[in-house]
Amino acid sequence: MILSFSGTGNSLFVAKKISEITGDYVVSLNQKIKNNDRSSICSESPLVFAVPTYSWRIPRVVEKWIRDTDFSGNNKAYFVMTCGGEIGNAEKYLKKLCTAKDFEYMGVAEIIMPENYIALFDAPEEPEAKDIVAHAIPYITATADLISTTKTLPPKSVTLTDRIKSGIVNDVFYPFVVKSKKFTADEKCVSCGKCVTLCPLNNIELKDGKPIWHNNCTHCMACICHCPASAIEYGTASLGKPRYTCPNI
Repeated sequence: MILSFSGTGNSLFVAKKISEITGDYVVSLNQKIKNNDRSSICSESPLVFAVPTYSWRIPRVVEKWIRDTDFSGNNKAYFVMTCGGEIGNAEKYLKKLCTAKDFEYMGVAEIIMPENYIALFDAPEEPEAKDIVAHAIPYITATADLISTTKTLPPKSVTLTDRIKSGIVNDVFYPFVVKSKKFTADEKCVSCGKCVTLCPLNNIELKDGKPIWHNNCTHCMACICHCPASAIEYGTASLGKPRYTCPNI
């Protein structure tokens, strides 16, 4: 079973590519989290979590869902993390999670995909994004081949900087950076409600035809990057930046 959480499509793209090779099916964690669905998961095949990297670890909303959900059947767990740069010391925390869930940790793969976190960084234009995705495919394929033969993924070397990023920086990142109060919709908004539908935490509602954001955000960038009218901004940080959704999905 491949469980995917994806704001702008990178991890979903990877999940689908792995599915093509392993023959396993993809389950949307976005929908499970959005629907508060913690029903038991029973998988005959290894669990494959295809997720983005948030501050050099898996998203906290995903980790919480895993901790709150009962699993049975095959207890082997693979993690495939998409990122714009690298995953730091994510492995340390994945091993702890696996111990807590009685999973057999099978390793983590780092897949470089186009940057989408436009609240802080620039996303690539489409031609560059397509090149990055194309370059990632051999790594996705190699990872899927190891998963399909139930082999462990190779360990990643970790530096002191990696430990700091996934540790102290991650702890600071959430309370000080992951906030939704800077999201706004301008006059281009067409009141389609797509942002409401896509938000995995039900943090957005339409009021008088315009979206408003509450205080339960994970900065997945689904709302701002999928807006068909490019009407959503994140303060001044997103002004003039291209919106990114994964090509070729």
